[in-house]
Amino acid sequence: MSVKKHLSLPAQMGVGMLLGVAAGALVQHFDMATSWFQPFGQLFINLVRMVVVPLVIVSLVSGAASVGDVGRLGRMAGKTLVYYFLTTAVAIVIGLILGNLLHPGAGLDLAHDVAQNKASATPPSLVKVLMDIVPVNPMDALSKGNMLQIIFFAVMLGFSLSVCGEKGRPAVAIFDSLTEAMLRMTHMVMLYAPIGVFALMTVAVGNHGLGVLLPLIKLVGVMYLGCVIHVLVVYLPIIRWSGIRPGHFFRMLGAPLLIAFSSCSSAAALSSNMEGVQRLGASRTVASFSIPLGNTINMDGTAIYMGVVAIFAAELYGVPMPFDKQLAVLLMGILASVGTMGVPGAGLLMITMVLTQVGIPLEAVGIVAGIDRVLDMARTTINVLGDATGAICISKLEKDLDPERGARMAED
Repeated sequence: MSVKKHLSLPAQMGVGMLLGVAAGALVQHFDMATSWFQPFGQLFINLVRMVVVPLVIVSLVSGAASVGDVGRLGRMAGKTLVYYFLTTAVAIVIGLILGNLLHPGAGLDLAHDVAQNKASATPPSLVKVLMDIVPVNPMDALSKGNMLQIIFFAVMLGFSLSVCGEKGRPAVAIFDSLTEAMLRMTHMVMLYAPIGVFALMTVAVGNHGLGVLLPLIKLVGVMYLGCVIHVLVVYLPIIRWSGIRPGHFFRMLGAPLLIAFSSCSSAAALSSNMEGVQRLGASRTVASFSIPLGNTINMDGTAIYMGVVAIFAAELYGVPMPFDKQLAVLLMGILASVGTMGVPGAGLLMITMVLTQVGIPLEAVGIVAGIDRVLDMARTTINVLGDATGAICISKLEKDLDPERGARMAED
């Protein structure tokens, strides 16, 4: 029986990017029109736009509903949620700070590709930014694609369903089914991604030359630097505070971290991560609650990615990023972490929400997509590491961390 080997989707996107670079160089060399390739790239952008809003709302409702009755879960649930949201906020701030300091998109300006309305340059007040999070009409927010309002409504609906008990379960089941259906649709859309990436890269390089690629190298470096800083600033102090040696901590978590890095799927590392934190001394109760919950709502790596890529794309297209817009990125990252799926490439879809909210052209997605696998390896590893650190932290706070119990489990 013959077995046919196919390139994975990320590999196909990488090939599409390389072919697009080559095609774009030829287009520029022979002074050809890029308009032949533009429709294929625009089709990819339209397909992404089509799935983002319904995918976000059903996955957010499903994810928030899975948290359960926070009042009934008591202290453990409250501490876990506070920890996850705080570390996510820190991660986004790190991404934004690095973006502002290191300017990953500097040296390349694609602003003349996008019609900017210079007359309406007055930024809204912070009060307006915060008040606009709450939708007056959720249906209007859906039709206009106002992602902050959509996220707020979806999270509120999910938590409301979670406290409805038996009466809410049929609705939760419907949203679970819709989430699965939207994931399948997203998979279908992503099958076209290599062609879309090829077309977008051809247009970008054809219009601007090979210099368009230089910021991508810097973007990867800034992203990985952000991940290292987050580990040093957030995770290591928590690990030391818990009484666990960092070397032992990372050794026990070697398997889930390797799975996350190689598969770019935090869901694939879920069971291995639960076992790893129990070997470190976390109780089974805490591990079985916080790790699956974190797999849904704790995405520190994706949060760093959102901050860095938002600044990168804004610089790429010459879109101003004043404090109010960066605050919107911060708030969106915290809320969007509730619905970022633990599957490869989910962060690429989530960044479209940020770009849409702050008025950055979605063409930036096509430029980032070609190297998204390299970025995804880092952000998924940090996502999984954040879940494990959270389980250790909550066990310590609950006075339920027992390294000796973990050592006995490791011996068995």
